[in-house]
Amino acid sequence: MSVNDVVREIGLSRAEVFKRRAAGTFPTAVPLGDRRIAFIRAEVDAWIDQRIAARDRRGAA
Repeated sequence: MSVNDVVREIGLSRAEVFKRRAAGTFPTAVPLGDRRIAFIRAEVDAWIDQRIAARDRRGAA
C-alpha cells in the first residue's frame, strides 16, 4: 500500500503515520526505491485489528 492508501484506510494524516512509524508503533515500511516506500496491507490490517482489540479490552474492564 502506498502512504496515500494507508492515510485513506486509517484516517490519520501522513505526518501522524510517519510519527508513529518512527516511534515503532506502526508497521515498518518497505523501501521500493530512493524516495518510495510501501506498507504491507496485512500488517496495516493487523495494526487496525490490534487497535480494535485494545479498545475492546478497555471497554470490558
